[in-house]
Amino acid sequence: MIADLHIALAVLAVMLALFVTNRLRLDLVALLGLLALVLSGVLSTEEALAGFSDPVVLMIAGLFVVGAGLFRTGVADAMGRQVERLAGQGVHRLTLVIMLVTAFLSAFLSSTGTVAVMLPVVLAIARRRRISPSRLLMPLAFAALLGGMLTLIGTPPNLIVSTQLAQAGLEPFGFFSFTLPGLVMLALGTASMMLLAPVLVPERRGHDEDDNEPSWSELFGEYGLSDRIACLDVPAGSPLVAANVTSSELRSAHGVTVMVIVSQTERGRFVHRAAPDTVIHAGDSLYVIGKEDDVAAVAAKFGLKRVAGRVELPRPVSVVDALVPPRSEFIGQSLRQLRLRSGLGATVLAQRVAGQPGEPVDLDRPLGPGDALLLTGGSRSLQRLSRGRSRLVLLADTEREQDLDWRKAPLAIAILLAMMLTMTFGWVANVTAVMIAAVALVLFRCVSMDQAYRSINFESVILIAAILPMATALDKTGGLGMAADALMDLTGAAGPLLLMAALFIFTAGLSQIVSNTATTVLVAPIAIHAAMGLGVNPHAVLMTVAIAASSAFATPVASPVNTLVLSAGGYRFTDFARVGIPLQLVLLLATLLVVPVLFPL
Repeated sequence: MIADLHIALAVLAVMLALFVTNRLRLDLVALLGLLALVLSGVLSTEEALAGFSDPVVLMIAGLFVVGAGLFRTGVADAMGRQVERLAGQGVHRLTLVIMLVTAFLSAFLSSTGTVAVMLPVVLAIARRRRISPSRLLMPLAFAALLGGMLTLIGTPPNLIVSTQLAQAGLEPFGFFSFTLPGLVMLALGTASMMLLAPVLVPERRGHDEDDNEPSWSELFGEYGLSDRIACLDVPAGSPLVAANVTSSELRSAHGVTVMVIVSQTERGRFVHRAAPDTVIHAGDSLYVIGKEDDVAAVAAKFGLKRVAGRVELPRPVSVVDALVPPRSEFIGQSLRQLRLRSGLGATVLAQRVAGQPGEPVDLDRPLGPGDALLLTGGSRSLQRLSRGRSRLVLLADTEREQDLDWRKAPLAIAILLAMMLTMTFGWVANVTAVMIAAVALVLFRCVSMDQAYRSINFESVILIAAILPMATALDKTGGLGMAADALMDLTGAAGPLLLMAALFIFTAGLSQIVSNTATTVLVAPIAIHAAMGLGVNPHAVLMTVAIAASSAFATPVASPVNTLVLSAGGYRFTDFARVGIPLQLVLLLATLLVVPVLFPL
């Protein structure tokens, strides 16, 4: 037994180290840990696979489908578009409305999906109001986390602690058990953000001078391209004549991106986007992006004439920026591998690593979460980039409504309300209610089966399913009992409030560097053991763990929503710590005051 405990602790330590370094995907780390426990004999095959049939895993998968139904029918989008109408003119009122609307959406949808919907809306408001995005995007991200505290389905940690109670033979949390403490946390968090953000977060990005989306020149300035655009005329004798954009190899071999081709014909002047098969003719003007030396080399090699003076992009060329969201299928792939121009008709002009200045395109650098890309392409091409499983989040309105089935919105809302009522009154098991809602959304064509599968974040599902057996291993080998005993020895004499405080600090701290889902899976069993050993109400202790797990405010990597706003808001790593740590202290004090009242110790 002692040897098995040492193996289990060693596997856990390696997993935590890999989680922190982020060198491997979270789900892969969890699967490696699961295999290590099986191969070492600590867990049987049946025990190792039990996580994949756990109700919480199926519920989370089903909730992704429910969220997709609300997104696809325009329910979430419609709420996002009401923000500016309700906000008035003041920045404080605007911040308040953004946080409340975001929190409400996040109570029923994934926090990452909520921020993905709200991010372009908030950026557009910031541009029209001439407000720095940094004033609004951190409140947006934190509101999504606070909103997850409001309902049982708001965030995976809530489901995990409820399941932990049921497994211990206790009454699980109901659908609205989190609502009262969550409302207190939301109220205090919103008030704190309205006070702290203007003081502690500087205006890191300037505003636009007009009421529309940023111009191409402003975006080029943000990405460091202002001095990298050139216009090259193609004479009759150039080797490029009759070649297409792909066969010319200007981008792949010479590092020069052809953005636009302007042709002069008898019928007039025509502006073409540089598609892979666009043919270059004599007399064309190529608008290109590249380093000065590369552009000069291309001009010399192909006999092109460079147009002198300041270059202005011809209309109607559109340029937008986009973010790579956490868990996007693009993460880990290079632009050369993705072949966005040939496959989806969009061209990446520049890229920016999260929190760093812009840089020219590097076709071979793997993309990471939070990276920003400067794109050009048609509306339909850009829309295809934002579809599917968390591909890109466009930071401009590109006619999203054309892909939404607004007629099914009332039906999607009715299905959501029916699911909530069923879970509240316990007519069927929670997992059954969620699965019925997911299937109903598909049957009534609020979301297609393909869209339902694409909406499921399998990284989260596999992560939970593979890491749940770690708690079984620690329980089986006596590790949970030892951890609970140590916690009781540390806090027992001082009373239950110290136990709650210790669990909050540990859970919130670990959640800054490790997935809050994984943190909750590991901490919840220890917490319930300690609570029952000290005779403290387990509901109060596990509610504390759930709130702490959602307090992922202090680092940009603590939550996917923080990573998502990092680049768009121009934030630095320390910005999150300056605002997030005081906010965590506020929630800690509120938890110690409110939770014992609602769940008597």
